[in-house]
Amino acid sequence: MPPCTEPLSATGTSLWWHRDFRRYLTGQAASVTGSSITQMALPVLAVLHLDASTAEVAWLAFLGQLPPALLALHAGALADRYSKRRQMITGDLVSATVLATVPVSAALGTLTLTQLMIVAVVQGAASVLHDAAAISLLPSLVDRSLIQRSNSRVGALFAVAATAGSHLGAALTALLGPARALLGDVASYLISVVCTARIQTAEPARARPEIRRLRGEIGEGLRYVRGDDRLWTLTLVNATTSFALGLLNTLWALYLLRSLAMSATVFGMVLGLGALGAAAGALTAPALARRYGPGPMMLTALAITPVTQLPLLLASPGLAWQITIGAALFLQLACAGAAGTTQRSIRQIVTTAGMQARMQAVSTWLTSGARPAAALLAGALGTWVGVRPALTAGALLLLIPLVVLARSPIRALRQMPDPPADSLSTPHANQTSPPALPSPTRTDDARHERALGGDAS
Repeated sequence: MPPCTEPLSATGTSLWWHRDFRRYLTGQAASVTGSSITQMALPVLAVLHLDASTAEVAWLAFLGQLPPALLALHAGALADRYSKRRQMITGDLVSATVLATVPVSAALGTLTLTQLMIVAVVQGAASVLHDAAAISLLPSLVDRSLIQRSNSRVGALFAVAATAGSHLGAALTALLGPARALLGDVASYLISVVCTARIQTAEPARARPEIRRLRGEIGEGLRYVRGDDRLWTLTLVNATTSFALGLLNTLWALYLLRSLAMSATVFGMVLGLGALGAAAGALTAPALARRYGPGPMMLTALAITPVTQLPLLLASPGLAWQITIGAALFLQLACAGAAGTTQRSIRQIVTTAGMQARMQAVSTWLTSGARPAAALLAGALGTWVGVRPALTAGALLLLIPLVVLARSPIRALRQMPDPPADSLSTPHANQTSPPALPSPTRTDDARHERALGGDAS
């Protein structure tokens, strides 16, 4: 299929015809599929096979979430300075290598919780490098007017990939055991490497000299986000949402698998149903934003999210409650898909090309920095007062991002904002075939947090 080299008309070529967009999408979707396998298999491995306690589960979550809090700003500055594709490939190769040690150790009978914690730290650091570059690469592949629609397609496909990964993870866990099931994630990283290496669109030229101190570029990114009310408000919404979800997600698997006696297979099916909700939310986000306005739509989604936690808090073991929890997760992630898609598109549209990775890194730093603290709080509350009261606290914390957005002018935003003047006048430098997609209209998405983990950034 020839590359897309001509401007698109209003009813012209679909995004799916753009070769580099497809390569980007395929590689990242494979990675999301693999991550869902790990999300399914790792709690089963820790809780059921290594008999992890509530505190140990919390520590495992804390260590896995610590690298983004420590390294996100540096990863973003590096992505704006050097090749984003090279950084993505490096992160994927490191993740594949360290994750492969888990099934090897399990086969040798030497796997311990300590090793899982080390793997969580190393893989977390590698994922920071990859994600900082991957998220900020998209605006260089498509025109600003296509960012919302591109994000919508990306978010929907990622949610479908997460669904497939959850079901595949459940099947692999049942057939091979949770340790060997992780080999599916290893394969996904290698697919991502191949797809990323084949992207041909040139990245925008870096205007600043590469000898500049990294600290100065990090500070520039922080000031840039803090100086724009839209970026700062959405970043605070992301951070407060991340803290609440960090508390909930730390204990979620433990609560379902142990307190509600949910089997590994049903657990995977529940995760898959939630991912379908994320796909529905991402696909409908552009239409909802056009009809009701991005601000009111995001505000409504944030208002619904705390309510979706009620079935989890009231549940007892049994099929009826399992179905109810799955339906609630579907609705929760539909809201997350719609709101996350829209807020990310707004941030990408209003940010200049040279600041994309650092803008994203500031959001990732704050949202990721909230998660380790939330994981420790979850472990403490779960140990001292019980898992269900700790989950109740997490549900109440979901009211904070609603208040933050409700008190900002963004709540009344009726249409997507215009891009900055420099992005309208400055073409992509050193561009090779195929070029970024042009488009006459504007539309949207969100990503996995990596999808189910709630990465609102």
